[in-house]
Amino acid sequence: MTETLAQVSNNALYSATVVYALAMLAHIAEWAMARQLPADTRDRALAERVGTTAGESVVVGAARGSAVGAVTSPAAVAAPDEPDAERSDRFGRIGLSLTVLGLLLHAAGVICRGFAASRVPWGSMYEFAITGSLAVAVAYVVLVRRYSVRWLGLLVTGFLVPVLGVAMIVLYRPVAPLTAALHSYWLVIHVSAAAIAGGAFTIGALTSVLFLLRSRLEAKAAANPALPRTGFLWRTPSAEAIDRVAYRVHAFAFPLWTFAVLAGAIWAQYAWSRFWGWDPKEVWAFITWVAYAAYLHARATAGWQGRGAAYVALVGFATFLFNFVGINLLGSGLHAYSGL
Repeated sequence: MTETLAQVSNNALYSATVVYALAMLAHIAEWAMARQLPADTRDRALAERVGTTAGESVVVGAARGSAVGAVTSPAAVAAPDEPDAERSDRFGRIGLSLTVLGLLLHAAGVICRGFAASRVPWGSMYEFAITGSLAVAVAYVVLVRRYSVRWLGLLVTGFLVPVLGVAMIVLYRPVAPLTAALHSYWLVIHVSAAAIAGGAFTIGALTSVLFLLRSRLEAKAAANPALPRTGFLWRTPSAEAIDRVAYRVHAFAFPLWTFAVLAGAIWAQYAWSRFWGWDPKEVWAFITWVAYAAYLHARATAGWQGRGAAYVALVGFATFLFNFVGINLLGSGLHAYSGL
């Protein structure tokens, strides 16, 4: 039964990877079809949800199919029946639908892995990778529902495909019992908080990347008003609106990461009779905490708002990735039971 469930898990995860790849191709087509299109419509729903003032130019033609209450921009816009606009929107909706299908397959794979192991599927780097990437997909779909962020589709699927691919090809380990140190209910508490926070941090980082691209585009347009305002990036929300989404995602993730660090310290006391031992993962978890604390502080500091804060967020995400990948591959310590 264990081998059967493990094989079902593998098949579901392979299928999820393929479906995410198809979703990525659909979003690439969405961007390509929009390369000659001007800014399309103003998404008042997004403006209200992220607190953007009504006077801002918030354009999200790429998310038009999922937005609620969109109204026509006073600026020149593409006709609703324009073939390229319709094709771009259609490919975007296909990409989102495929992402949701990939998410369902992904979740089935993680759940079957847990049943095959008769425990939570967080006992190796492979299992952390498939669970953490699932958290990314869930966070994205939730935000599509909440903030109509379909314009993140290409970046999200572009992240999920290589992560799942590397997990299945390079990191894969057969189902095995947990090491003695992991036999604790703190495994569920600590790792689930870290996985959810990590998923949100990933979405926040991708949103920050898009913010930097959009803000650079707006700066160029401000310096040279004659530049054509066409292409997919001009059909996303304004840089300020994107930055607000990034901030809200990070503000949600930071308390969870704080709790994960504290829960890990409490678990360390039970497992190793000390709250803190300068283990590499403990140190880098704290460095990540400091980086994101600096980001939230930067967002509240006038001189660092905008691009400066976005770069700090990306530094924080880099420390998070190094803690997950670099420490396991290059370091050692009491967390060496990650499977590599």
